[in-house]
Amino acid sequence: MGKSVNRVKAAATAAGLEIELITLPVSARTAAEAADGLDCNVGQIAKSLLFEGAESGALKLILVSGAHALDLTHAPKLFGEALVRADPKRVRSETGFAIGGVAPIGHLCEIETFMDAALMQYDCIWGAGGAPETVFAIAPAQLLGVTGATLFDNG
Repeated sequence: MGKSVNRVKAAATAAGLEIELITLPVSARTAAEAADGLDCNVGQIAKSLLFEGAESGALKLILVSGAHALDLTHAPKLFGEALVRADPKRVRSETGFAIGGVAPIGHLCEIETFMDAALMQYDCIWGAGGAPETVFAIAPAQLLGVTGATLFDNG
């Protein structure tokens, strides 16, 4: 396992979670690829999207159901300010993850996190495990708790 994957495992252990990191034989860079590789509903994939606040410049992690796109026109109402895509180099240096393998846990820094309420309808969801082909299963309520995320309605 690489450093990023090990950091996800360590973060889960520190939070009292027992997760199994699974390496898929194919890429899981997109929600559709992950769902195909896991033979699950695309809505069960928790996409980890990193943005920066347009005014604050602060990184914000938005966990979105793979069945949904994030409409940034609603960002000020949902997240307190407009959002812009975070620079991949900044994402890597501040979180320790490369785009395509950003996990919902195990970041190098504290990040304000928001979670799509649509993920709560499933018994099990899948998050990125720190590398493009690595994932882990978790109950949505556990992910909400361990990330300290704020639920938002993306529908």
